[in-house]
Amino acid sequence: MSILRTGVALAVLGATAMAKVTQVPASQDAKGKLHTSALPALSPEVASAFIVICAALGFAFAMYWWYVASEINIDPKRNRKGRDNSILSDDVMYRISNISKLVSDGATTFLVSEYKYMAAFMSMFAVMLFVLLGWSMSSAGEVQTPWLNAGLSVYALLMGAITSVVAGWIGMRIAVYTNSRTAIMATEGSDQGDSSQGYAAGFQTAFRGGITMGFALTSMGVFSLFVTIKVIEVFFSDDKTRTQELYECVASFGLGGSAIACFGRVGGGIFTKAADVGADLVGKVEKNIPEDDPRNPGVIADCIGDNVGDIAGMGSDLFGSFGEASCAAFVIAAGSAELSGSFTAMMYPLLITSSGILVCIGTALLAAINSGVRSAEDIEPTLKRQLVVSTVVATIVLIVVTDYALPDAFTVGKTETTKWRALLCVLCGLWSGLLIGYTTEYFTSSSYTPVQEVAEACETGAATNIIYGLALGYLSVLPPVIAMAITIYTSYKMADLYGYALAALGILSTMAIGLTIDAYGPISDNAGGFAEMAGLGDEIREVTDSLDAAGNTTAAIGKGFAIASAAFVSLALYAAFVSRVDIPVVNILDQRVMPGLLIGAMLPFWFTAMTMKSVGIAAMDMVNEIRRQFTNPRIASGEQAPDYAACVSIATEAALNQMIAPAMLVMLTPIVVGVLFGKYTLAGLLPGALVSGVQLAISSSNTGGAWDNAKKFIEKNGLHGDKKNKGKGSPQHAAAVTGDTVGDPLKDTSGPALNILIKLMAIISVVFSPVFTGKLGGVLMNLTGDNGN
Repeated sequence: MSILRTGVALAVLGATAMAKVTQVPASQDAKGKLHTSALPALSPEVASAFIVICAALGFAFAMYWWYVASEINIDPKRNRKGRDNSILSDDVMYRISNISKLVSDGATTFLVSEYKYMAAFMSMFAVMLFVLLGWSMSSAGEVQTPWLNAGLSVYALLMGAITSVVAGWIGMRIAVYTNSRTAIMATEGSDQGDSSQGYAAGFQTAFRGGITMGFALTSMGVFSLFVTIKVIEVFFSDDKTRTQELYECVASFGLGGSAIACFGRVGGGIFTKAADVGADLVGKVEKNIPEDDPRNPGVIADCIGDNVGDIAGMGSDLFGSFGEASCAAFVIAAGSAELSGSFTAMMYPLLITSSGILVCIGTALLAAINSGVRSAEDIEPTLKRQLVVSTVVATIVLIVVTDYALPDAFTVGKTETTKWRALLCVLCGLWSGLLIGYTTEYFTSSSYTPVQEVAEACETGAATNIIYGLALGYLSVLPPVIAMAITIYTSYKMADLYGYALAALGILSTMAIGLTIDAYGPISDNAGGFAEMAGLGDEIREVTDSLDAAGNTTAAIGKGFAIASAAFVSLALYAAFVSRVDIPVVNILDQRVMPGLLIGAMLPFWFTAMTMKSVGIAAMDMVNEIRRQFTNPRIASGEQAPDYAACVSIATEAALNQMIAPAMLVMLTPIVVGVLFGKYTLAGLLPGALVSGVQLAISSSNTGGAWDNAKKFIEKNGLHGDKKNKGKGSPQHAAAVTGDTVGDPLKDTSGPALNILIKLMAIISVVFSPVFTGKLGGVLMNLTGDNGN
């Protein structure tokens, strides 16, 4: 009922906004044309202070919960908070400490190696950006300082890349720091037979780790982008007519963040799924041993993968979305006389995210201090309340922010609009994000019919399980796409191309909470692995499994959130691209556009094939290594520890080698197409990739998530109960494990990485626009007589 009431209130707000649109602005001429508008009520100084203070508060909030987690000591030689039960013996604590060190060291080693590859590539890419932009703008003669502009673009690129790296690193460090402590806190109350204490303590520890990840990344992103703007502004402060150039330079910030996210998502995804698939195929299918059994040589690599893929990769992904959405809004708004004439109005994108940090702090405190979790049934509702509460409160706060930050009326392109219309764009994005999160949960949670049907399909084997899972994934595309279509129509109607960027910023306004509940999942998953490997017992494993099951659903919600935000961001960037290259209307029947549309629609499938095959190649090497080690009877019996490092090395080497080709496909395609075929073909390529990429990403992520939770549903004896022996070890369970294994690279490698494909190609097109409109643009089309640029 509360959601219904909120929906009614939003509808009333929308009607009010539409009513305000029909009112005659205070300053119109006889024909009704806007020619002036009042400045925003918020001064530039106050707006700047608000952005910086919100970022500082968010980062301090994140670090505080890291400090709280540090009070849970896992050193077996020291007294610890929580060591008041018989389960946490010296031997158990030694095992937990040792496992934690293995996972931490492995994750650190992989990320350092990955960052070295990134550093080498970004250095070469920065040089290419500088040369191509500088030469193109110099040849065109339309920019006063072409080489300075190119240099500032490189500066923004590196700022975005460095911030993304640091944010991903912080996320990984807090994840490997919190996972062992979550396992320890899950033992609370075990001596008294009171599992409710373990549920409460374990949940809060994992959730607090997610807070550190979510709020540190969001706050750093806001502050870093604001600093980048202020530094670049120094070089344009003497000429207010060059505002457009200023924000075109700033746009490279989003490119830097998204380029790092590309490597993080692809490399981390290959690592985690190579380890996961290898460990599952040999351990659960061939050897019939429990998940995360310490005898399995692949379990440490599996735990590491959760941190470098799901944590660092997701963090970089959403950071890139924030940077790109903000930069798209800046580029489009810079073309509006009313918006570009006010620093406060130009900072509206950052004010949205900054106010979102404050909203999310208040929301997160509800669960961080007293979550109310006492049993397995309490976990999912608690996490879902975070999404609902943050969305409702953000709606109210954004009304106030918009009223003070935007002029009463302004013009974008050829569209005259008002601040209330702009607000409606933001709120459409915000609420469509919540709707997409809830529909994702419906299709991936074992609490609902779709996943239960997939589980029942395991009665007749793996084939029917896979058929049902694929059908579920395809069907799950329907609600999110309808929500996005309505938001796209409304946003353009309200504020032209600027509306697309505002919708993207709306869905990202509660990004800190979205990242928090997403990071909670891998932390809980790792805690379950620690509980199994350290021998904490079945009761504790039941607690961590319940935390993990809810984490799987929230991770699926997080992926849906990321995909939806990527779609809006890509659309906003496309709007910025066509605006910057001066294409007023894209005619898909044009002989230059249609080929690009078809090629663009094909790219997500090519990219998915590359990433899926990469996981398969790495998984085969992992399977062979695990099988080899199991031929040692002492390892198979548990008398001798496996060589975990060998599996970690295989996953690391495979991820680093296999991530290069997919990343090059994404980053070079728009440049090659723009240079050879021109801006019109590129204007077809981008929407083609967007439309097919979104559908494929949603279906892949939801199919994999459904298979995973169908397996867990069977493991909990949800399939007709205990008496028919259809739980762990049954043929039905084996069929479910096969489906889960097939779905792993879909939901954790290819699906999430498609977000990067559609965003990164768009931001590259925006940044390199001067190249495509200059002498280098469309060289082949120009030779054939068609105008490529």
